[in-house]
Amino acid sequence: MSTVSIHPYFKAKEGKLNDLKALCPGLVELVAKESKCKYFGFTFDGDTMFAREAYEGAAGVLEHLENAGEAIGAVFEVADLVTIEVHGSAEDLEQLKEPLTDLNPTYFTLEFGA
Repeated sequence: MSTVSIHPYFKAKEGKLNDLKALCPGLVELVAKESKCKYFGFTFDGDTMFAREAYEGAAGVLEHLENAGEAIGAVFEVADLVTIEVHGSAEDLEQLKEPLTDLNPTYFTLEFGA
């Protein structure tokens, strides 16, 4: 099974950094229940948040969107998406292009290694 990793960076809206951080524990708890999640967490540099996340193939990403989509919407209320990358096999990326179209990610195709 191939791995798909997603690399989103968010910038907290003015005065909303604490609100953004307050969402993180609940998101981690929610995503921990996903069967195809390899890892999920958050790192911060000032008011910029990075979501560390990887899944078992496109199926894992789709499971994540179904499970956590509404909760992720709360992030967009307190932060702006700066950039997002999706890394994986050509086959997996093709399956994700339509479901992720609104996020306008940059896709990186795995060519060497696992």
